[in-house]
Amino acid sequence: MTVILFLAVLIVCIVLGMPIAWSLMISGVALMLHLDMFNGQVIAQNMIYGTDNFIFLAIPGFILAGELMNRGGLSQRIIEVAIAAFGHIKGGLGYVGIFAALIMASLSGSAIADSAALAAILIPMMRIAGYPEGRSGGLLAAGGVIAPVIPPSIALVVFGAVANISINGLFMAAIVPGLLMAAALVAMWAWSSRNGDYQTLEKQSGKQILTAIIKGLPALVLPIVVIGGMRVGIFTPTEAAVIAVVYATVIGAFVYRELSLKAFYESLVDAGKTSAVVMFLVGTSMISAWLISIANLPADIVKLLTPLLDQPKLLLGAILFLTLALGMVLDFTPLMLILMPIMIPLCRAAHIDLTYFGVVFTIAGALGMLTPPVGNVLNVVSGVGNIRTHKIIVGVMPFLLVQFAVLALLVIVPQIITIPLSMLSD
Repeated sequence: MTVILFLAVLIVCIVLGMPIAWSLMISGVALMLHLDMFNGQVIAQNMIYGTDNFIFLAIPGFILAGELMNRGGLSQRIIEVAIAAFGHIKGGLGYVGIFAALIMASLSGSAIADSAALAAILIPMMRIAGYPEGRSGGLLAAGGVIAPVIPPSIALVVFGAVANISINGLFMAAIVPGLLMAAALVAMWAWSSRNGDYQTLEKQSGKQILTAIIKGLPALVLPIVVIGGMRVGIFTPTEAAVIAVVYATVIGAFVYRELSLKAFYESLVDAGKTSAVVMFLVGTSMISAWLISIANLPADIVKLLTPLLDQPKLLLGAILFLTLALGMVLDFTPLMLILMPIMIPLCRAAHIDLTYFGVVFTIAGALGMLTPPVGNVLNVVSGVGNIRTHKIIVGVMPFLLVQFAVLALLVIVPQIITIPLSMLSD
């Protein structure tokens, strides 16, 4: 009854068009009233204490770093390097998009920011070169959702903080799956564009490619600094976010000279707005998480799923299927915050490694950003690239299918994550 009440109130609030954060808060209040323990102080305390975590400082840091990259010219230089290397190949602009998405993912951790930057620069070029709009937008959207997986991932920071596990371990575990997602997109793009009559860019000479690499080197070095520094233990993820902000500011302002004071201020404002939304969601979700724990819902759900506890892969498949289904109607962050307090105890009971689970759960949640009717990344690419929504929904389907295949492979063969993790963590 308690589970039904919580979900019913949450769904009704969402259907009525109420913001997710307020929907979560009202669901928590409904649980309080049902348990006959309503107390306004408890609501305030859980919101404050839930966000009072040093690790969460990494979230606004990486969001701001992404904004500074876009306004400071770092994103542009990364794309220019990719164009110089792949622009002359048949369907080359698609490979440019995948390469750029992979590099930018290792800088910002934000699917929305990366997808917007890719669409703004590449969609006009792809349209002129004769690429189908829907397929082009679908590819860039599918590339954008690599950002929540490749470190430094905001989603993995949240998961690590809530699950109380090593964020460095999550970051190291996510590298290979992120690369697999990019490789799957390359394979699908190569197959789908094999018969296309696309214009290609003029082949760059070795000197021109080297010049593009030299110009883009300051931007390309940032992932090495951030991920390498965390790998060898020089700094924590939170400190890495600060370093990324300082680095992006210095490079954008003094090397590329595209980051003006006005652009810096706009980056601060936009990052502040986005961070406020994310942290308010975290705070309100903590109310429901605390009440879910008090009501002993995880134990009840564990009892319901007891037959699956001896079949970890089957249980994990069921969890991910639920995540993908809910991802069609919920945004990524609230989806994670709603499900994690329930799913983490379940995984512990089934002896599923939480670091491994964190990575596959994040991938499933990220793919939800490609599925209608919510599909935030699809909406961003559609708006920025001026592509009709139905075209981009059709265009993304082949790429979404191969990403599903990668997720299924990770469930069937968990060693793809666990073996590289053990090697990188040594």
